[in-house]
This record gives sequence, C-alpha cells and structure tokens, in this order.
Amino acid sequence: MSDTAGFEVKVSKKRLLTLPKAIADKMGIKEGMRLRMYIEGERIVIEPVRDAFWYALHGPKVGYISFRELEEESEREQERLQDSA
Repeated sequence: MSDTAGFEVKVSKKRLLTLPKAIADKMGIKEGMRLRMYIEGERIVIEPVRDAFWYALHGPKVGYISFRELEEESEREQERLQDSA
C-alpha cells in the first residue's frame, strides 16, 4: 500500500466504519486502541492517540541518561525507601 492509495469503506446503519487491515497495520492500530477524529476542511482525519508508553519507545528523545547515572539514581531511591521504612 502506498501512502497515497485510497480505500473505500461503507458506513453501517449505526454509522460505524471498518478500518481496512492494510491501514490499521501500517498505522499500528490494534483492537482497543483509542483514535482521535476531527474535521479538517472537507476531510475527516483519524489518528491514533498515543500514550506515554508509546512515546517512551517511539517518540522523540529529549535527553540522555547513562547507565551509571541510572544506577546511581536507583541506589539513592532505594536508600530513601529504606530510610522511610
């Protein structure tokens, strides 16, 4: 499927649409995901709602932490938890 290929879908009695498998697969849309719909001029736009976990894996990276820094922070947090117990 190219990015410009179009699909026709039929609207059911209850105004439900079925996403073609090729589109769902290309966009990573799975059962139970939330989608956002809005109108842009004369077009209906449908896009996945991405959660924090998705952004952590696939989103832009805004910082870097080394393994050593991560380990030091983990040790500080463990000490803090032990002190509060």
